[in-house]
Amino acid sequence: MSTPDKCAKAVGRGVVAVLVVLLSPAVCAQLGSSKTPIPEAQSEQPKDPLGRFTPRKAVLGFLSTVRRGNLETAALYLNTPLRDAEAQTLAQQLAVVLDRRLPARLNEISDEPEGSMPDPLNLDEDLIGTISTSKGDLDILVERVDRGKAGKVWLFSRKTLKSIPEVFDELSTPPVVIFLPQFLVKERLASIPLFEWLAVLGVLLLYVFFGLLSRLIGLGVLACRRYLFQYAGLKNPLVLPPPIRLLLLALSIHWLLSRVGLPLLARQVWSTTAFIMLIVACIWLLVLFNRWGERYLIARHPSLGGSAAVLRLARRGTNGLVFLAGLLFALHHFGINPTATLAGLGVGGIAVALAAQKTLENLIAGISLITDQAVRVGDTLKLGEVLGTVEDVGLRSTRIRTLDRTLVSVPNGQIANMSLETLSARDKFWFHPVVGLRYETTPVQLRSIITGVRKLLTGHSSIDSSTVRVRFLRIGAFSLDVDIFAYVIASDWDDFLTFQEELLFSVMNIVAGVGAEIAFPSRTVYLAAGASDKVVPFVPEFRGKRGIKAHEGEQGVRY
Repeated sequence: MSTPDKCAKAVGRGVVAVLVVLLSPAVCAQLGSSKTPIPEAQSEQPKDPLGRFTPRKAVLGFLSTVRRGNLETAALYLNTPLRDAEAQTLAQQLAVVLDRRLPARLNEISDEPEGSMPDPLNLDEDLIGTISTSKGDLDILVERVDRGKAGKVWLFSRKTLKSIPEVFDELSTPPVVIFLPQFLVKERLASIPLFEWLAVLGVLLLYVFFGLLSRLIGLGVLACRRYLFQYAGLKNPLVLPPPIRLLLLALSIHWLLSRVGLPLLARQVWSTTAFIMLIVACIWLLVLFNRWGERYLIARHPSLGGSAAVLRLARRGTNGLVFLAGLLFALHHFGINPTATLAGLGVGGIAVALAAQKTLENLIAGISLITDQAVRVGDTLKLGEVLGTVEDVGLRSTRIRTLDRTLVSVPNGQIANMSLETLSARDKFWFHPVVGLRYETTPVQLRSIITGVRKLLTGHSSIDSSTVRVRFLRIGAFSLDVDIFAYVIASDWDDFLTFQEELLFSVMNIVAGVGAEIAFPSRTVYLAAGASDKVVPFVPEFRGKRGIKAHEGEQGVRY
C-alpha cells in the first residue's frame, strides 16, 4: 500500500475517533439515565425524583423504566386518570407502540424545560413524533402538568393516550421475533437482547463483505483492461475504497432499520451509528478527492511543480474546513449549539494572528511568490547584496546558494518588499565592449575596423542582427573609442561567455588586420622653461613599452 493511501486511512481513522469521542455524550443522552444532572435554572424549583423536567428526559425516562420492567413507575409518566393495573397496562401498550412505530429521532426532542413550543396557543404541549395508523397519522404529544409541591412535570398527553389501545391492537409481531430463535430474543446480556449483540457482528461481517466484493470487481476490471490493452503490468484497481464501503454500510443499516422491527432505543442507537458513519464517509471521501485533485494538477501541469508547497497548504486548509463543517453538522444534528465555542475560537484566532504577525506575513508573501512564479528553484538572482542560485522556495523563507557556496535563508516577507533581479530569466545577453585604438590610427583604418566588426556581428548566427550597433564613440584621453553594441542569443551564462570570447578574438584580429593597435593608458606632461632657459628636471610618471618620447617646442619640452 502506498504512503498516501496509508495517510488517507490514518485521516479516516482519526476522523472516526474524534467524532466518536465528541458525539458519544449525545448518544449516551439518547439512551437516557436517571442520573442526568438537572439544569442550574431548575435548582430553585421543586425536584422531581423521576427527572421529568423536559420533554426529552420524560420520554427517555419512561422508555428506560419500561425496559427495566418497572411498570408501576412507568405509569407515573402518563397523564391519565387510570390507576394501578389499568395504568400499568396502558404504560405497557404505550411502550410497545413507541418501540414499534415511533421514528428514531429522540435527539430532536426538546431538552428545554419550556419545550420547543411549536404551537403558541398550546405552550404546555410538545410534539414527540408522528406514527402511522389505520385511521391516519397520530401525533405523540407530551404536556406540562402542574403537580403542586412536585412542580411542573412533562407527561404523555391524555389526547395521545386515548388512541394508544386501538393502535396497540393493530400491531403485528415484528420480523425479528418471527424468524429468530426465541432464546436470542428473550435472553439478555447487560439488559440487551442477544440478537442486538449479534447485529454488531453482522455489521462487521457486512463491511468485510463489501471489501471482498471490491476485490472481486477489481479482478474483473483488471482482466478486461489486460485483454483490451494487451499489457500484463497493470495493477488491480481499488473499485470500492474504504470510505465508499463505509458509506454503503451506513446506507445498508438505514435500509435494514426500516425492515427489521427493532425496539426504539436500539433503532436510535443504530440510526445514530449510521449517521456518524455517513458523516465520516463523506469527510473521508472529500479528503481523498482533495488529494486526487492535487495530484492531478501537478501531473497535468508540470509547471506547477514549484507550487507544490502552496497546493499542499491549500489541500490541508480545505481538509480542515471539511472536517469542521462535518463536525458542526453532527453537533447540530444532536442538538448541541456550538455558537459559544465558535465565538471563543474566533477571539483566540485573532490573538494568535496578532502574535504570529511576522510568520503570517512571510507565509502570505511565500504564497504570493510561488503562485506568481516570481522565484523558482534553479533561478540565478540578485537580491540586494545577495547573488546566487535558488535551491528551495518554502512558505516561510527562500534558500539561496551564493557564489561562495554559502547558503542564505531570506524571509519571504523581505523578498516581497525588495527589488528582485532574476539573472537567469534573460532571453538575450548584452555584448557591449568599448575598444580603444591608438591615436596613430588613421581615419581609413578606423572606418575599416568599424565596417569589419559590423559585418562580423551581423553575419553571426547567435547574434540578433537587428540590435547590432558599431559606432566611433568619442576621442578619449588616450584612445579613439569604438562602441560595440549587440544582443547575443545564448542558453545560459556559460554559453554567452563562450560566444563573447570568440567575438573578442575576432575583433582583435580585425584591428590587427588593418595595421592598427589597441591603445594603452598614457599621459602627456608639458614643462615650461624658466627665465634662465634651463629645463626643469622631470621624472615621467608612466613609461610606455617603447620608452619615453621627447619633443622640443616653443613653450617647453613634451614627454
